[in-house]
Amino acid sequence: MSTYMAKKGEVERKWYVIDAAGKPLGRVAAQAAVLLRGKHKPTFTPHVDCGDHVIIINCEKVLLTGSKLTQKKWQRHTGYVGHLKETRYDTLMATKPTKAMELAVKGMIPSNSIGRDALLRLRLFAGAEHTHAAQKPEAFEL
Repeated sequence: MSTYMAKKGEVERKWYVIDAAGKPLGRVAAQAAVLLRGKHKPTFTPHVDCGDHVIIINCEKVLLTGSKLTQKKWQRHTGYVGHLKETRYDTLMATKPTKAMELAVKGMIPSNSIGRDALLRLRLFAGAEHTHAAQKPEAFEL
């Protein structure tokens, strides 16, 4: 018996909408990473990009459990000596809620060309409206 290996041209991509309102940030990001990678499909092949398109709405209403809102920080470096920038998540969620979700999903996919292609299929919206109604996305429940 041979093992099925998907080829790049055989992959069928679907569109999913995840409503993040009132759900923990990590759980939404983990499920989005599984859908982007294609691990939910029976035809999953590790070396082929076989994931789907994911739309996440209501990023501004996502929850951070415990005291992560005040203790968790987003750190980035400008490239200059001593220019490490830190932003607390309460500030980040107030100003750029889609950035917090993007960082969470990005940390859960592989750091290679398959992961970079998967991130291009992620669409994030702060509110309840999205611009991809023409693709007829299916609602995905966690």
